[in-house]
Formats: sequence, structure tokens, C-alpha cells
Amino acid sequence: MPGAATPPFDPYDPLGLDDLLTPEDRAVRDTLRKWAADRVLPHVADWYERGELPVIRELARELGAIGALGMTLTGYGCAGASAVQYGLACLELEAADSGIRSLVSVQGSLAMYAVHRYGSEEQKQRWLPSMAAGEVIGCFGLTEPDHGSDPAAMTTHARRDGSDWVLSGRKMWITNGSVAGVAVVWAQTTDAPGGIRGFVVPTDTPGFSAPEIHHKWSLRASVTSELVMDDVRLPADAVLPEVTGLRGPLSCLSHARYGIVWGAMGAARSSFEAALSYATTREQFGRPIGGFQLTQAKLADMAVELHKGILLAHHLGQRMDAGRLRPERVSFGKLNNVREAIEICRTARTILGANGISLEYPVMRHATNLESVLTYEGTVEMHQLVLGKALTGLDAFRG
Repeated sequence: MPGAATPPFDPYDPLGLDDLLTPEDRAVRDTLRKWAADRVLPHVADWYERGELPVIRELARELGAIGALGMTLTGYGCAGASAVQYGLACLELEAADSGIRSLVSVQGSLAMYAVHRYGSEEQKQRWLPSMAAGEVIGCFGLTEPDHGSDPAAMTTHARRDGSDWVLSGRKMWITNGSVAGVAVVWAQTTDAPGGIRGFVVPTDTPGFSAPEIHHKWSLRASVTSELVMDDVRLPADAVLPEVTGLRGPLSCLSHARYGIVWGAMGAARSSFEAALSYATTREQFGRPIGGFQLTQAKLADMAVELHKGILLAHHLGQRMDAGRLRPERVSFGKLNNVREAIEICRTARTILGANGISLEYPVMRHATNLESVLTYEGTVEMHQLVLGKALTGLDAFRG
């Protein structure tokens, strides 16, 4: 029962989840929240409407300066932050816009993580300090035009030519691609032992191009590209030496998916808070619409799913920090949190009525962004099957 020392109910933290955070956690969260409020929120509706992120290089350098790039990595100029702190950063960035969180996620959890975990010391020294500082932007080439959920069927290939590798193929839906200085590209190596290998490709290498993808109706404040490799000649030391097979790219994806578990709740939080504020100020029939039972039911359901999702993300972060986070649990988090975030955004839109479709409010922007987040780094169906296999012991991926 509430006592004299019990703090008042906080509609923005109804479960008191802030009590789970250390002072260091709060400092990271507050730093990212302030940066996003100052540098993203005043401009993001315009970027979204124009379908571009014109200051991406400037933003990358600023994010590097506050330690947000490759946050959980150690050494080479990286922050060495905890998984929980990285998650809080993802939440705050996606509360501003999914495209900004994607910039950070691809840079740190995919490109930098691949080099840090599987690269040679020379590759780490060459690339990681400048990437941690945001001076060099990275991208991660796995998905292909005809091979998304089944990366084992990729057709991008690398063949040996003397001591060199010659890389050819195409990758699709690549965040940061056309502004990247380095690409981590995964390819079949059928004429060499080991199968699928990762290659660290400077994007100024002859034969490499990254045309930007336009006409998106989601993640519009983000750079999305195709990667085209036309007989790109690479030296022998371009290959990531410490991994072969799909284990490499899938482990990178698991790290990035963890960030999405938190990030989706940022988009949901922004939409919930917009709906709550609107409900207490918008009047119909002579009183605020928040006073009507149907509106209160919506707000209550949104709050329950939002804070359950944050609690789930925090639990997964603690398990990652303890070295005990299995990929099936990441699938659990991504499946639940992105799905619930979309529902929260859609419900918030109904509370805002016609205003819900306006870029004067963040709700529709978050809702459309989450349609991409729902699909990338594992569709709903793929994560359902990951969990289904873990629950039954039966593999439904292959006939």
C-alpha cells in the first residue's frame, strides 16, 4: 500500500522504471535526449517531408563526439558502454526518428561490430577510431534484391585472382550506403574454403558504387542505397579473417536487433506522449477528450504495452551485459516490441484524429517508419519461426 514516502504517480513512468537505472545510465540517456532535442527534433519533420538527411555527416561527427558510435565496443576510441546504456541511447534516438537510430545502429552494431569482432588488428586500427569519431561512416551489405530473409542464398561472390579477391554482386536496402567511406560486404567464396566471407571494402575502390534509393514512404530521414560491386579488386587482407559462414553476419544482426528492441519503444513513447498531451488539451462536447472512457481505455492500453516493452528491453540488456543473451531472446524482443510499437502509434493516431496525419505531430512519421523497422533485420514471420523452432525443436525454415 502507498505510504508517506511513496512518490506520486508519474504518467510518463507509471512503473517507476527509472529506479532500475544507475546514475551512469541516466547520464547517458539524458545526454542523448538533449542532443536529439537540440539537433534532430527541430528539423526532422522537414527532412522527412523532403525525403533526405542533408546533414548526415555533421550528425555522425556529433554522435561520435558524445560516444554514441560503437558504444558497447572497447578500445579504438569506442566508449565501452554497457548494453543497457546502448539500449537507452537507441530509445532516445528513435524517439526523435527511426532514421537517426538506424544511422547509429548500422554504424556501430553492424559495420563497426563486424570489424571489432572478426577483423584483423590492422583492420581495427585502420577503421575503428575514425568510425567511432564519426569521421568515416560505414555500411553493412548483406541483403540482396532477391535474397532478404534467406541470406545463405546470396549471389554476391568473391573469387581469388592471385593473392587478390575480385568481388561482384549487388546489395539492396543498405542504410548509409551512398555516404559510407567503408562497406562491410558479405559474399560467397565458392572457389575457396569457408563459404560466406566478409570483406572490408573502401567505397572509393574502382568498380564499387552506391546509388541512393528514392521514393520511400518510410525512413525518409535516412540514407538508403543499393551497393553495386562490378569486379571490385581487393587485396588479400580485405577479408575479415576471424569468421566464415553465416555465423558472422547473423551475430552482427543479433547485436543490431537488440538495439531495435529499445528503439521501437522510443517511437512508441513519443507517440504515446503526443497522444496523452493532446487528450488533456483537446476539447470536444465541452470537455477534454481525455475525460471520455474510450480515450482513457486507449491511453491505458498504450501505457501498459509501452512500459512492458521497456521492461523487456531492460531485461534483455541486463542479460547481454551478463553474457547470457541468446539470439532467440533477441527475436522475442524484436517481435514483441516492434509489433506493439506500431499498434501504439496507430492508436495514438486515432486519439489525435485528423491531426494525427500531420507532420506537426510525430505520430504518423513514427508509424510509417516502424513499417520498415518491422521488416528489416528479420521480418515478423522470421522471428516467429525462430521462436517456433526454439519452442518445439522443429525447424520450419526448410522443407
